[in-house]
Amino acid sequence: MNNLKIAGFLTLAFVIAILGFLIFGSEKEVDYSTQIKPILNKHCITCHGGVKKNGGFSVLFEEEAFAITESGHAAIIPGDPNGSELIKRLTASDPELRMPYEKEPLSKDEIDLLKTWIKQGAKWGKHWAYQTVQKPKEIEGKLTAGISPEGNVTASNSIDFFVSQKLEEQELEFSPEENYLKLIRRASLDITGLPPTQKITEAYSSKKISYEEAVDQMLAASTYGEKWATWWLDMARYADTKGYERDVNRTMWPYRDWVIRAFNKDMPYDEFTIEQLAGDLLPNPTQDQLTATAFHRNTMNNDEGGTQDEEFRVAAVLDRVSTTYEVWQSTTMACVQCHSHTYDPIRHEEFYQSAAFFNNSRDEDTHDEEPRLRFFSPDEKTEIASITKWVKENEGENAAKAREDFLTYLEPKYPSHSAVDFVNATLLDSKWLGIEGNGSAYLRNINTQGSDQLLMEYSAGLDGSKMTIRNGGPEGELLASFPINSTGQIIRPIPFKEIKGTVDLYLEIENPNAKPDQTAARFIWFAFVPKLEGENKSGYAAIQKSWEAKLNFRGTKLPILIENPDYMTRETRVFERGNWMILGDKVQPGTPKELNPWKEEWPNNRLGFAYWLTDKENPLTSRTLVNRVWDQLMGRGIVSTLEDMGTQSDPPSHPELLDYLAWKTMNEYDWSIKSLIREIVTSKTYKQSSVISTELFTKDPQNKYYARGPRFRLSAEQVRDQALAVAGLLSDKMYGPGVMPAQPDGIWQTVYNGGTWTESTGEDAHRRGVYTFLKRTSPYPSFLSFDAGSREICLSRRLVTNTPLQALVTLNDPVYLEAAYFLSEDMLAHGDSNPEKAISYGYQKLILAPISKPKLAALEKLHTEASAQYKKNPAELNSFFGWKDRTITAEQASMTVVANAMLNLDEFLTKP
Repeated sequence: MNNLKIAGFLTLAFVIAILGFLIFGSEKEVDYSTQIKPILNKHCITCHGGVKKNGGFSVLFEEEAFAITESGHAAIIPGDPNGSELIKRLTASDPELRMPYEKEPLSKDEIDLLKTWIKQGAKWGKHWAYQTVQKPKEIEGKLTAGISPEGNVTASNSIDFFVSQKLEEQELEFSPEENYLKLIRRASLDITGLPPTQKITEAYSSKKISYEEAVDQMLAASTYGEKWATWWLDMARYADTKGYERDVNRTMWPYRDWVIRAFNKDMPYDEFTIEQLAGDLLPNPTQDQLTATAFHRNTMNNDEGGTQDEEFRVAAVLDRVSTTYEVWQSTTMACVQCHSHTYDPIRHEEFYQSAAFFNNSRDEDTHDEEPRLRFFSPDEKTEIASITKWVKENEGENAAKAREDFLTYLEPKYPSHSAVDFVNATLLDSKWLGIEGNGSAYLRNINTQGSDQLLMEYSAGLDGSKMTIRNGGPEGELLASFPINSTGQIIRPIPFKEIKGTVDLYLEIENPNAKPDQTAARFIWFAFVPKLEGENKSGYAAIQKSWEAKLNFRGTKLPILIENPDYMTRETRVFERGNWMILGDKVQPGTPKELNPWKEEWPNNRLGFAYWLTDKENPLTSRTLVNRVWDQLMGRGIVSTLEDMGTQSDPPSHPELLDYLAWKTMNEYDWSIKSLIREIVTSKTYKQSSVISTELFTKDPQNKYYARGPRFRLSAEQVRDQALAVAGLLSDKMYGPGVMPAQPDGIWQTVYNGGTWTESTGEDAHRRGVYTFLKRTSPYPSFLSFDAGSREICLSRRLVTNTPLQALVTLNDPVYLEAAYFLSEDMLAHGDSNPEKAISYGYQKLILAPISKPKLAALEKLHTEASAQYKKNPAELNSFFGWKDRTITAEQASMTVVANAMLNLDEFLTKP
C-alpha cells in the first residue's frame, strides 16, 4: 500500500472517529430534578436531610450537599465521581460501610446515573414545580398538526394537541365523541352541578344553539357558582359549627354566599385570593372584601371550659399557614411546623416566617369569635352614615373613618380573658373575667391611646356595685369610677381620664351586699374610643343615642380577619419541634427562598403575602389552580397528587399541557376560572366517549393519558341535587343561613350545647346541598356516605368510594323516597296508563338517552311485582312512605319503586 493510500485511509478513519464521537460519544446531560432527586429522595434523604443529617451530610439543600461532612471531606466532589465519598459508600463491599445502611443497595443503573451526574459537574437544579411558569413555545402548526394522513382532525385545540402527542407516544388514540345528549348532560353536571335545563336541552337538540353556546349559557347561570363554591368550601374548611368537643353553632354563611357570588361574577383568581387572605388590608375595604377574609376564620374554635385560649389561637394560626400553602401552592407545609421539610427544600424557620404574616390578626379563640363583621340593614347604614358625617365635621376625616370601622367590626379592643392577678375574681369558664363584690384583677400592658372614654361589654346580676379603675394598682391614679347594676349583656360607654403610653389597669369592684363567692359582674372586653365631640351642637343627643344603639347591634355577625394596630403587634418565634410552649428565635415575616423572590414594594403583612402568592413569578399558584380545575372536570389531576407538587409528588402526566394552561390562565385569561373551564370542556379530549374497551383498560386503567372521556361518580351534593331536580322539587332559592333537610332521627347526639336538628319546611327542605347545615362532629349523613368531609381541616380532594351504604341511602333515605314519588307522578302523567311508556319516559328524563330493552324489561318486571305486592297487602302503602297526610295508591307506590330504582342506577349516579 503506497503512502498516499495510507494517508487517505488514516484521514478517513480519523473523520469517522470524530463523527462517531459527535454522534455516539457525547453524553446526554443528566437532569437533577427528574433523574437525580428521585433517587436521593428514595434512598438517601430519610437519613441525610430534614431532621437527620447523619455524618453531617444532607442532600436536601445544595449548600449542605457540597459542604464538608464530619469526616472532614465533602461527600460529593463535582467532576470526580471516584473521589466522591457518596459513590464510595454506595459501592462499598463492607456492609458496615455500604449505604443505604442495612437496606437494599441501589441498582447499577441508579449508581451509574449518579456517577454520570457527578462527572458532569453535579449540577444542582430546581424541582420542576418550583421553576417559574414560562410562556409556552409556539405550537408550530397546532391547527394542522393534528390532521391525520386521511385528513381527519385529531386535535381541535391546544389541549388536544398536547394530549394527542402523549396518546401517540403510548400508541393510543382519541375515542369517538360522546353521544350529543350525554355530552350536554356531562357538561351541565360539571359546570352547574345539575342536569341541563329543558330550555338548553331542547335548543341544543334542535341545533338552535351549538355546544359552545350551550356551555356559555351554563357558565352564565347562577347555578354555576353554587356548584363550584362547594369545591372551594372543601378547601376553605367551611362549616356551620366551631368544631372540637362542644361544636356549637357559628354564623359563617355570609362567607359561603360571598364565594358563590364571586364564582358567578367570575372574579379573577388573583383578586379572589387577595380578598380572602387580606381583604381587610386593602385601601378602604368594602363589606364584601371584609367578608372574604372569613376564609381563615373557618378554623376551628375551642370554647370548652378549661381550655387555654392562646393555645387554640396558635393552633388556628398554624392551620392557616398549612392551609394556605396546601390550597394555593400544593405544598405540604404542615411538615415544616416541627422540622425542615424532609423532602422539599423548605426550612423549619421558613414555616414561622410565613406564620408571622398570620400571627398578627386580632382573633384570639374567644367564645364570641370577635372580631365579627356586622351586617347592618339599609336603615341602620343610613344612621351610621349620619354618625360618620357628624364625626367628620367635628373631628376630621381620620376620626370619622376610625369610628366607622369600630362600628363595623368593634376593633381594636382588649378581651377580658387577658386579665391576671385575681383577688376574689376569676376567668369564668376560662372565657370571661368575673369579679366578685369585693374583688379585683389587672389588665396589663394596655394602651388607652389617650382616650377620654372606655367602652366595655359586660353583664351583671347584682345591683349596687361600684367599680373603679386605677393606674398601676389599688393606690394608683383614679382613671374611672362608676356604678354597676343588674343588666343583661350590653356595651356601655364610661368616662375615662386621659393617659398616655402603656399602663397596667387595676380593676376593682365593691359591693357590701354581695354574698361570698358571688360574681358582681362578668366582663367580655374593654376598648378605648373617644367621646363624640360637638356636645354643645344641635342634634348631638340624637347622634349619641344612635351611636350607643349601633354599638349594641344584635343582627348577623360574621367572624373575619382584622390586623392588629401597631401598638398591639405580636412577635413571632420559632417553636422548637413545633411545640408552641418552647420558643426559639424571633423571626420576621418572610417566604420560602426556593420559590419566587419578595418584591420591595409589597407591604410586609398578609396583603404583601397575597401579592407574593399571585405574582406571575410564583411557580405554584397557577399550576395548582389549573391542576385542581382539571381534576374536577377530568377525574384526576395532571399531577394526580392534588395536595402536593413537591419532590415526592407524582410527576405530571402532561407537563407541557399543565404549564401551557397555567401561563394562559394568568396572561391571556387574566385569571378567569370560567375561561379555563370553557377551554377544557370544549376540547376534543373532554368530549370523548367514556366507553372503555378491555384493551384500553389494560393499557391505561386510570385514564392517565385521556384516551377516553371522564367517567366517575358524582359528588355527594350532586347526587342529592340531581334527584331533587329530576323530581321537580329542587328549590332555586339562593343564599342565607344553612338549612336542615330530612335526616334520620337520633343523628345529632348533642350532649350539652343545646343544638338540635330542626327539620326545614317548605322550599328550604329542597334547597341545594351547598346550603345544608354542616355540623363538624355530625355531618349530614347521606353526604357522609357519599364521601363528603366533616371540614375540620382543608380537603384538597374527596376520595371516591363505592359501598353498599350508598345504595342504602338512595333506596331508603326520606329525601330520595320523596323524590322518587314525585318523579313517579310525572312518569304516570306521561305514561297514559302504559307502564312501559311511563318507564321509558322516566329513564329518558334522567339519563337523556333511550332505555335499552333489557333494562326496560327488568324495570317492567319490578313494576309488576311491586304492583301485585301492594294490591295484595295495601297496609304496606303507608308503612313504605310513612306519610300521614297523603293517600297512596298501589299504582303510585309501584311506579315509585321503579323511580326509586332508577335514581339508584349507575348511569344516574355517574357522570356520563
